[in-house]
Amino acid sequence: MIEICIYGRGGQGGVTLAELVAHAAISEGKHAQSMPSFGPERRGAPVLAFLRVNEAERIKVRAEITEPDVLVVLDPGLLEVGGVVGRLKKDGIAIVNTKKKLAEIKSDIGVKKIATVDAMSIARLVLGLPIVNTTMIGALVKATEVVELESLEEPMKERFGKVATKNIEAMRKAYEDTVVS
Repeated sequence: MIEICIYGRGGQGGVTLAELVAHAAISEGKHAQSMPSFGPERRGAPVLAFLRVNEAERIKVRAEITEPDVLVVLDPGLLEVGGVVGRLKKDGIAIVNTKKKLAEIKSDIGVKKIATVDAMSIARLVLGLPIVNTTMIGALVKATEVVELESLEEPMKERFGKVATKNIEAMRKAYEDTVVS
């Protein structure tokens, strides 16, 4: 089973990211669950979402993920919030939306495995909005292969309707641009 924590801010789409990947995993015959973790936050407040995907068996645990295999960080400013990176398993990977070079962010946060992409620039270019959730899905898929990229198209069409094409384009562009080390 792969356990993923998604750190973002209200309005960035972290909860939607978890839901879309869970739907894609289920469409591939895997077992998946996504859960948000937030109170009465407002737009811009820190938000955490959890995602579990298991190929072989049902997921019985319903608790918060305390030691994720993967961190997806939608807002790089959250890396400075205590405990975000410290939760990651020793052999886990951090996937970060950042303009910084891979070596620079890797030394800044002190993790062995990292994937980076400038999701904000891609989102602004392709979507015309600073919402990075679908863009970061491309980075997540490239770094982990948790699902096939094509499996996300149908959930995105269902969720976004007429603007799904742009979201799929942003996801694919981020997949191409993501650097994994």
